[in-house]
Parts: sequence; structure tokens; C-alpha cells
Amino acid sequence: MLSITPEDALIDVPRRIAVDGLAPGEQIEIVSYTLRGAGVPWRASARFAADAQGTVDLQRDAPLSGSYDGVSAMGLVWSQVPDTPGAREQFGAEPGAALRTDIAVRRAGDASEVHGGFVQRLAGKDVTRREVREQGLVGTLYLPAGPGPHPAVMILNGSGGGINEPRAALYASHGYAAFALAYFKAPGLSDYISNTRLEYFETALAWLHRTVRPAQGFVALSGQSRGGELVLLLGTLFPESVSAVVGYVPGAVVHCAQNACDPALGREGPAWIFRGRPLPHVWEHNRTATWAPWDEGPEPRRHADALLTALQDPEAVERARIPVEQIRGPVMLLSATDDGSWPSSLYSRMVTERLAQFAHPHVVAHLDFEGAGHSILFPYVPTTQLGYAHPVSGRRSTSGGSPANNAHADEASWQGVLRFLQQAVAARPASSGDTTHD
Repeated sequence: MLSITPEDALIDVPRRIAVDGLAPGEQIEIVSYTLRGAGVPWRASARFAADAQGTVDLQRDAPLSGSYDGVSAMGLVWSQVPDTPGAREQFGAEPGAALRTDIAVRRAGDASEVHGGFVQRLAGKDVTRREVREQGLVGTLYLPAGPGPHPAVMILNGSGGGINEPRAALYASHGYAAFALAYFKAPGLSDYISNTRLEYFETALAWLHRTVRPAQGFVALSGQSRGGELVLLLGTLFPESVSAVVGYVPGAVVHCAQNACDPALGREGPAWIFRGRPLPHVWEHNRTATWAPWDEGPEPRRHADALLTALQDPEAVERARIPVEQIRGPVMLLSATDDGSWPSSLYSRMVTERLAQFAHPHVVAHLDFEGAGHSILFPYVPTTQLGYAHPVSGRRSTSGGSPANNAHADEASWQGVLRFLQQAVAARPASSGDTTHD
């Protein structure tokens, strides 16, 4: 008998997968199968031996062989690989759609299989979704069940652009009014990060405060990679509108457009424009910066190796440093020691050291994941696709880490973020009230 509990729950809930009624020591194969992205099958499998009671329990038992090693209740999810080489989309084809994983149990010498499955939901019961196409903004607002008011989070993607609906749906499922905002590579917006005007985010913050009227005026920013750089930057530029900052694999300095650039402007052109002027970036007038480790380095290429050359010019670094001491709320940073895209571990230490230097009066949390790479998401999605073609430039590189370490970072980071936000909301003065920004 195959049992899976719970069968239907949020994606961040671990499942107990167990098989009973076997002979003591009997070996079985358990196979997982999920359709992701544009209907691409992703699969994993592992062999197990039953205990003296004839039971296999993935919460307790390590596989004898297969797609992953060691004890991992959700190893048959994070170790999945796609049937289509190069596929990277971990979620469903429809925004915020639930994922169904089928589980098959095979016994040696028995052609029959025992089947079961479970559903991973991004959006909890009565979470609502609304497309936002007003005031030039392009995004999606997810609202929790109930009338509110709810604390709010604005979610920004990295150099792949687009709208991060999966994370917004999951934030809303945990009680946050979640606004996933695109700033390029989405309908009606530029295809490139080059010359992104930061007033766009000023408008978005005002819209979110005015439309959602969040509980106690609480609006956090959550961003990944270039979005992690961006949320730190926005917290310094618009501190009165930002209550907390969550930076996933963030940058500590302003960067140029890099791989998401408009080819006509080049990768050393500016990414961010504010009040009509480009922000100084670390590649500008840099005496040590060179793209050679990235352009000419051995496969798999690591974009981080080129950025490390830019950090050897202290004057250029200081000119481009994000003045994080101007943020007026708690800050959380999530980084990885084997980040292949840029040195997020070093960047996060630079941020925490700067905040300590200025005696930042709010909580500063930093989770640095040993052996993990750039793609820190949230729990129980595949972590096996380390090499990729950049979604804008098409250039191939590695995000770093290993599947097991990345899976740990996914799980622990999300638990940490939920705790951080809960504490940040609780620490918000009750007199803050709902804030209207014109």
C-alpha cells in the first residue's frame, strides 16, 4: 500500500511518502513524474529496501541508489530532471497553477505498479489573482483570503525579467498582499534591463500603498538576483515607502546592464536611471574589471569570475556601493557560497558590514548557504538544472551549487523569510496605520 500525506497542500509543505505491506528487506523502485512548464515531463526515481516491518518511509529511509542520496522526504521532487534537455521551468504552464506529481511503486519481478500522487498548490484556498495594467505598471496582484487589511510584499525578478507569479501566489497564501511587478521582458515593457527608470518603482510603491492599504502601512520588497540588487537600492531611494527588504542572492553595488542589456547599448551600459541620470555602476572607470574570465573561461563558465575582477578596484566599488544605511527597516539577505552568477555571499557580507558600520537600528538577518548556487527559490521544486542559457543574451553558464545543497537552501531560505517577515510585521508600530501615497 502506497500512502502520501498530505495529498493536497501548498507547495512548501513536505509530504510523507511511505509504502507498507512489503516483505522484510524487499527492494522496490519509487518513481515520480510531474508535468511542468509547457507540458514537459520531469522525472526522478530511487530504489529502497523495506525494514523489518515491511515498510519504506522516505522521511526516514535513504535510497540504495537513484536520483538522490541521503534521507530526504521530498528527494523525489527536487532531484527530478526534464525529459527535454535544457528545460528549466519548474512550475505549471498557467500562472499560479497547481502541480500534480504522480508516484509509481514497482516491485522486482512484478509487472504491475501501485500508483498515487499529490498536488502542490501555489495559491491557497480563496487567494485571488488580479492582473495590473494601470499607470504604466505591468504586474499581478495576489490577495489572501479574508477582507484584510494584510501586510504587503512587492516581488521583483532578476535578469530574466517577467512577472514572478509563483512567489507572489505563495506569499499571498501565507497572508501577504503580494504584488509581482515586471520591469522588463513583459507585455508593454522593454525587452531589456538597460536604462530602467527607477521612478517606475516609485509609482508602483505608491499604487500598492494606495490600492491595498496594507496593514500598518507595511510594504516589504522581495527581489532575486538583479531584483535583489534592486530592492536594496529602492529601500535607499524610497525609505518612507519600504518597511522591510528581502534580498535573494543580492548585489551590494550597482551593476551595469550585463547579460540583460539592449545589444545596441552593450553590457557596460547603465541598468538604472533615476531623475534623468544613470546611476554610477561598478564597471564604470574600473581599473581592474575584465570580462575575460567569463568570455574566455573554461566550461561551465561562471559569470561571477568576471565580477570578482571588478571588485578589486576599491574606488570603483565605493562609487557604486548601494548606501544601504538609508534603509529604514529590517533587512534579510540570502546568499550562496558557490554562486556561479555573481558573488552573492561576498555581496551580502558587504551589506551586513555596512549596516553594522552605521549601527542600523533594525534587524539584519543573513543566511549564507554552504555549497549552494544562485537559484535559491522556495521548497520542493527541482534543483538539478545548474547550466542554462541566459533568457536575454542566450549565453550559457552555470548558476553553481549542487542539487542537494540547492534543495536545502530552497527549504531553509523560505522558512527563514517567513519568520523574518512575521517578526518585521510584529515589530511595526501599531500607530503606522494604513498609508496613502499620492
